[in-house]
Amino acid sequence: MLINLLLGDGDIMSKVIYFFLYLIAIVVSLSFHEWAHAHAAHRMGDDTALNMGRMTLNPMAHIDPVGFLMLIIVGFGWAKPVPVNPRNYKNYRKGEFIVSFAGIFTNLIIALVSAFLYVFLAKYEKMSGNTLPDMLFTFLVMLGYLNCGLAIFNFIPVYPLDGSHIFTLVFGKLLGAKAVYWLQKNGRYILYGFIALSFILSRMGISIIGGAVEWLFGLFIKLFSAAANLIG
Repeated sequence: MLINLLLGDGDIMSKVIYFFLYLIAIVVSLSFHEWAHAHAAHRMGDDTALNMGRMTLNPMAHIDPVGFLMLIIVGFGWAKPVPVNPRNYKNYRKGEFIVSFAGIFTNLIIALVSAFLYVFLAKYEKMSGNTLPDMLFTFLVMLGYLNCGLAIFNFIPVYPLDGSHIFTLVFGKLLGAKAVYWLQKNGRYILYGFIALSFILSRMGISIIGGAVEWLFGLFIKLFSAAANLIG
């Protein structure tokens, strides 16, 4: 998370650069995540987000102050949810799933691209003998970690996160309408409790999301590294 980065070792100038690189990574990641929801909804037949100016990569349309602050403090957060009207979907279940998963999928694609570029540039640096800026590799790692974190966090089946919609589609009938309503009504409180617990555990050196993020982005790096070694 950015707080640890700023409080860690290093000169002031490097910390300032890291700060702006991280902010850029946050803005890019959140903007693409929300744009993906709006674009998917449009493709599924609902133009609510389009008509409200949310089918854009302009970060000012998507940034939620609290969610943005959480990304800085604890390393995961959220943007303003894209407004959709599922009644407009050509196919409700298909539309609900695709629109809900679109943001997560986009974050995973960004993480994959980040991992690919990291491995490709490292390979190029080794083969050419040219030294590339360390800040470039740092930014790619930041971008990869951040997008893995957003994908994993948003997949949590707690309202209003994307995972709650997918969870309801799969298990809604099994749980029943009353249970689904209760989860939707109290989802924000459950989410805030999870964030508070994560923050407390992080002070004890235990990271709920961080471990999964390191594993996932590390897996992407290993896959591309293995492919690069096979190529030569």
